[in-house]
Amino acid sequence: TATDLCVPRGSKEILHGLDLNLESGTITGLLGPSGCGKTTLMRAIIGVQRYQNTLTVLGNPAGSRRNLGHIGYVTQQASIYPNLSVKANLDYFAALNPVKIKDQVDAIIDVLGLAAVAHRPAAQLSGGQRGRVSLGCALVGKPELLVLDEPTVGLDPVTRDDIWTYLRQLSDTEGTTLLVSSHVMDEALRCDAVLLMREGALLAHDTPAGLLRTAGTETLDDAFLALIKAQGK
Repeated sequence: TATDLCVPRGSKEILHGLDLNLESGTITGLLGPSGCGKTTLMRAIIGVQRYQNTLTVLGNPAGSRRNLGHIGYVTQQASIYPNLSVKANLDYFAALNPVKIKDQVDAIIDVLGLAAVAHRPAAQLSGGQRGRVSLGCALVGKPELLVLDEPTVGLDPVTRDDIWTYLRQLSDTEGTTLLVSSHVMDEALRCDAVLLMREGALLAHDTPAGLLRTAGTETLDDAFLALIKAQGK
């Protein structure tokens, strides 16, 4: 939950008074053009970005030590060790996690379709496979909140669909709360709710269907443009 959330950077303000609330156990899409503040908002939520006013995550102030082990974060670039195997990467991040779950590494490797390359160095994997390994490293410990910064950028349609299918499974069967950023408007149709951003401000927070109704358009790209025009921007 954020109330009047602001993020200053030098003499500039990157986020401008955001008010939002993410429903537990749902997928929220964070959409908007590159440079609109999506990554800054995600960094504030996971606790590595200084902010002003109120930001509560899992019932604690953002950055609280009580959230350690309960939040998973996947950056745009795969955060893995290229010289280690897939399994060794996940084993390492599992060892760092204060929440220990027996046999979690093998289970995650299987569900992400990485069993065939489990003992191959990450440097030898395709871009899509490295992205899955990075996602797996964030999943060890079964985080209550999973924050993904453009996890499907540059991926082929089949891999992108596989990842979204798995994210939906996490939400529906595990009760995981997910915040997934993208600059591809069509991905919002896979989400329960959408945060639409532009230039550090929140244009809308609604369901995909609600955005289309409000804007009176057939596509989310057109809805985004309609909302901009409606606010005189």
